[in-house]
Amino acid sequence: MAKHTELYERLKTERAELLERLEQLRHRGQPTAERREGSPFGKREEGADEASELEKRLGLEKRLVESLNDVEHALEKYEAGTYGLCDSCGQPIEEGRLEAIPQASLCLKCKASRVKDSRGEWVPK
Repeated sequence: MAKHTELYERLKTERAELLERLEQLRHRGQPTAERREGSPFGKREEGADEASELEKRLGLEKRLVESLNDVEHALEKYEAGTYGLCDSCGQPIEEGRLEAIPQASLCLKCKASRVKDSRGEWVPK
């Protein structure tokens, strides 16, 4: 259980870092008054660049939010006394897996038996 306490602390640190990265990302995404002067394509080029940047930022934000959700789920499991147990079969998750991925919620066997659906959710094969 002492090992789980160490992992719990790692999860709390990870949550704080993810929240900070999300805040920075959202702050950077605020519109600025800067404009590209002198471009022969003017607003069309600027709009395409902004759309591309927005798409990248939204993709990164989505991944950060998913990671944050996984970390918060693991913290909730720790507080409920179920940390380290597979969400699917209820068996203990391998210690090596938890060491590598403290927010893991599935044992290796259950993880291997799932695939991602079109929404990126893990579902049984």
